Amino acid sequence: MGSLVALAIGDAMGAPLEGSAQPSVWVTEMLPGGLHFRKRGQITDDTLQAMAVAESLVSCGKFDQKDLLSRLFSGYEKHPEWYGPTSSAFFELVKSGTLPQRAAWLVHKRQHGSRSNGSVMRGFPLGICYPSPAVYDVSLACSQITHFDPVAAHCSAWLNVMVSDMCRGVSRSTAYRHARSLCTHDEVHAVLGNYENYGLNPSLDAVLCSHAALVSFMHARTLEGAILSAINLGGDADTVGACCGALAGAYWGIDAVPERWKKELEGCEDIRNLAEILWHCAEKRVIVNDP
Repeated sequence: MGSLVALAIGDAMGAPLEGSAQPSVWVTEMLPGGLHFRKRGQITDDTLQAMAVAESLVSCGKFDQKDLLSRLFSGYEKHPEWYGPTSSAFFELVKSGTLPQRAAWLVHKRQHGSRSNGSVMRGFPLGICYPSPAVYDVSLACSQITHFDPVAAHCSAWLNVMVSDMCRGVSRSTAYRHARSLCTHDEVHAVLGNYENYGLNPSLDAVLCSHAALVSFMHARTLEGAILSAINLGGDADTVGACCGALAGAYWGIDAVPERWKKELEGCEDIRNLAEILWHCAEKRVIVNDP
């Protein structure tokens, strides 16, 4: 519950800062405004896509690419203006009749890459659901629905392994080392595996976004401090905040989430209930471990 709720809080708190420079005044509370004139506590597609993943897992009892794609597409049709360049281009091609597998490749080719962070932000329910190392492979498959570039897939897998381990009581440092040991992508392994050696750049790039979220989490002493560090970087603040929130919530749990934030978060009870159902399904092995 902590992981999914804190993801949504990082998303909602970062949204008004999306696309901005690093704020000169430290933001500590939910604010309205931003690129899409959001209300205080309003979530974005980061949370909606993560919820789609969770709902699909509960409904199908496993990772089902066809079902998830349908749910993601429905979300895009409701708020296309919220989506990033890779996901938007992908869904527009699918809308025009292009097969999903070809659409992901075409977007990658036409845009000279598809290593944006849209597939990283949505994958965290896989970590809640699947134990590692199964979560690594299923994370790759989930990312590649829309993002052909393996960089995005391996970033998602790395963070999801950490969430999986920490939801199951593993320490932060052990979860990090486990993710590092499973990573097979050279660039992702170099940056996330040596995160202290790189400066923070909270951009749309999957590696840079994941790195900013990871550093914010690994350096934090509290869940609140982790999320505030992430969103106050500016840049793609909603996605960095969401990714950091998912990690922090998995580690510190739902009780560490400040009450004032939960009260202001749009749909908090629905998000919390969905996470509880997903975890119950995973515990009872309703969802199969073979992706």
